[in-house]
Amino acid sequence: MKAFAYAVLLAMAVGGAVAPASACTRVVYLGENQDVITARSMDWQSDIATNLWVLPRGIARTGQAGRDSIHWKARYGSVVASGFDISTTDGLNEAGLSANLLWLVESEYPAQRGRKPGLAISLWAQYMLDNFATVAEAVAALEREPYALVTDDLPGESRQATLHLALSDASGDSAIVEYIGGKQVIHHDRAYQVMTNSPVFNQQLALNTYWQQIGGTVMLPGTNRSADRFARASFYINAIPKSEDPVVALASVFSVIRNVSVPYGITTPDQPNISSTRWRTVADHKRRLYFFESALTPNTFWVDLNKVDFAVGAQVFKLDLGRDQRNVFAGDALGQFQPSAPFAFLGTGD
Repeated sequence: MKAFAYAVLLAMAVGGAVAPASACTRVVYLGENQDVITARSMDWQSDIATNLWVLPRGIARTGQAGRDSIHWKARYGSVVASGFDISTTDGLNEAGLSANLLWLVESEYPAQRGRKPGLAISLWAQYMLDNFATVAEAVAALEREPYALVTDDLPGESRQATLHLALSDASGDSAIVEYIGGKQVIHHDRAYQVMTNSPVFNQQLALNTYWQQIGGTVMLPGTNRSADRFARASFYINAIPKSEDPVVALASVFSVIRNVSVPYGITTPDQPNISSTRWRTVADHKRRLYFFESALTPNTFWVDLNKVDFAVGAQVFKLDLGRDQRNVFAGDALGQFQPSAPFAFLGTGD
């Protein structure tokens, strides 16, 4: 009864949130023959002007956080999904590391930078993809806190970005990085296969413990709220068959991320933090395939990273997905990418 009461109180707290926000879900499938597949949904109240980008090694970057920004050169090439073409929201690098940014309204970033160089939140995911091959490597670096994360206003809005970060790699390792009360909190374990939005991750785990006691074949929460999506995703990602056939495995993972998606065009006046799913990505770490699925197009397509030229000095390429990601592609879409200058990350520069 105590577990039930605690779960109910947490669920009420989540359901009572009324600040406008986005709602997304990220899951990691751990299958046979070292198959690892990461999927995420992007839920947002309006078009975030997403396009896909091929970014080679060697690109020099600044943290775009004003004076004393962090600087680096990309060690790894990556394929990423942009937000407004000013930030990386999602992506897979050539070493098999995946990074996913999701909304977390409880996020509070450091008020004072101290002597740490700054990193704009628009570059947070890209910093991971550029610099690390594995989750363990990334966590070891993050524990030293090499930068101070600096948030910014969302394009066209008067609110600041409040995000948390999920990392997964080809070994199946996972980490969740949050900023709570101005302090970095890292949850690092292969068992952390699911991330949604509010509440903070340790409370999500507590809620999920309650649903695990009930059992997913008996009852699962069915709403679009973050905590309910967490419970459903946690059950289904481990209930689907661990197929040795990669086609079946990918289909199973797609079915899970679709199950926790929010119907397109839905409006919930009493829950403005719930938004329609606009697109989904699925990253096959073993085969180095990055899939994209728009809610408004009939086809799923992919990029085969094995065919990409990520060499230092190679061309940057862009796949224009169109307004609301309406442009239609099918199969391996690498040949449809066009040469482009890299997009400029949001920030204040040096």
